[in-house]
Amino acid sequence: MTQASTYCEVMTFPSAPQAAPSLDDIETLARQAWETMPAELRALASGIVFRVEDFADEETLTELGIEDPFELSGLYHGVDLTQQSIADPRPSAPMVFLYRRAILDEWIERGDVALAELVAHVLVHEVGHHFGLSDERMDEILERAD
Repeated sequence: MTQASTYCEVMTFPSAPQAAPSLDDIETLARQAWETMPAELRALASGIVFRVEDFADEETLTELGIEDPFELSGLYHGVDLTQQSIADPRPSAPMVFLYRRAILDEWIERGDVALAELVAHVLVHEVGHHFGLSDERMDEILERAD
């Protein structure tokens, strides 16, 4: 069974079965992953705004020192819960960005993971930053979970 047929069994696209998953398709997978997270966790992260875009913008890539936009599949933008203060003047809403093209590229290159699983992994990783977890700490947690 090919990756494409495996993917179509997981999620169908009635209007265009041969098309690459769209921004809306990735958002749907992210929302489904969000709904499977524990309610207590979702409540603590209820203010997060989720955005799905094809790639990070040039300003973001430059800020992060990333030359290849395919190297960034997700991003948390905001003040994490460990740094928030009631003295802060009306902070902006925390945001999680998922970058569709980078996610699809990784999914195709890997070939060993369902797209829904990869989207969930990126989402959980970025939400972890909202809780003040570093990349290293999240990697440790995920290694123990496997």
